[in-house]
Amino acid sequence: MPPFYRAGQYGMKNSVGYMIRRTGNMVLPQMEALFGDADLTFSQWTVLMSLREWKQSTSADIARHICHDAGSLTRMLDQLEKRGLIARLRSESDRRVLKLTLTPKGLALVESVLPRVVNFWNGLLGDFSHTEIRNLIKLLARLTAAAEGGADTKSRTRLRRGK
Repeated sequence: MPPFYRAGQYGMKNSVGYMIRRTGNMVLPQMEALFGDADLTFSQWTVLMSLREWKQSTSADIARHICHDAGSLTRMLDQLEKRGLIARLRSESDRRVLKLTLTPKGLALVESVLPRVVNFWNGLLGDFSHTEIRNLIKLLARLTAAAEGGADTKSRTRLRRGK
């Protein structure tokens, strides 16, 4: 298949990267506002949600999955642990590894804020059909996989060269 973009036709209005970044920058403050009275940041929410979904994880896995700097994530985990929202458990199979898990208090906080998040996304996606939303999720998952290296390296190299 020929490449979609050409230098003479590429601009902000048709740049997938620009639109994703702009959307993210517009959504983030709105999401942060949802958590104000819960004394949570969006990044903290993301960590708590990842632990809700995965039950247990390491800080390295969380940093990789939420695209967060490992150093600042450690400070955030310290804060969440101090508040009693997460627990660090030493792995029984490898004592060097610390597993992270939600505490009952952390799970209760997630469950109390979750309806706000669901309402926010339902409102934002209100003009989309269910099929469109499923397609958007599917396409974003494919784009994420390509960005993570799931796309064929030769194709990316060929595209970089403009061939």
